[in-house]
Amino acid sequence: MVGEKFNCILIPGGGLLADGSLPAWTLARLETALELQDQADWIATLSGGTVHKPPPLDGEGFPIFESQKAAEFLIEAGVPPRRILTEISSYDTIGNAYFARLLFSEPMALTNCLIITSLFHMPRSEAIFRWVYSLLPLQHKYSLSFLSTPDVGLSSQALKARWDREKQSLDNLHQQIQKMNTLSAFQEWLYTEHAAYSSNRGTEKLSDDELRSY
Repeated sequence: MVGEKFNCILIPGGGLLADGSLPAWTLARLETALELQDQADWIATLSGGTVHKPPPLDGEGFPIFESQKAAEFLIEAGVPPRRILTEISSYDTIGNAYFARLLFSEPMALTNCLIITSLFHMPRSEAIFRWVYSLLPLQHKYSLSFLSTPDVGLSSQALKARWDREKQSLDNLHQQIQKMNTLSAFQEWLYTEHAAYSSNRGTEKLSDDELRSY
């Protein structure tokens, strides 16, 4: 990883705290991106929010988007704003990958990407990004690398709940991966069946421990 060059560092969203600030596990992702910023042309912060709880609001009553809050952190740390791409359309990891590909990787030819996310989030994230970036037709040949950051800022109970949820979600994901390998089939499924994006939305009830990591 040291010295390797990337077109873009992609940072999936990690949620926001009730006051609109970034949680420790997301800050760990961003701090790692800062350490590697000279190895990439762009840094993309991903996610508008989550379907599992309402978004925090700013002083004027507008929703605070995860990716924009992450971008603010990077800018305050010295990253030039014109090197940062923000994505606010996604509300889960599948959406993170889908919109990153369609909005950034395809039109800008960002083919060599590094995905940075928390250890608890990595197995499912890697499966999702590799799946979404392999859907046909391929406009480019993509090369994806992955780097995990520490699971900080969560109690042992909340972290266990998130690991358990991630495992179950990954098991369910494998069924979808086997069903489709084209972008058109994926998009139809996303907007007709996925709870976060279909017109017939349904919200899954999470435990308090699970919610602490969103």
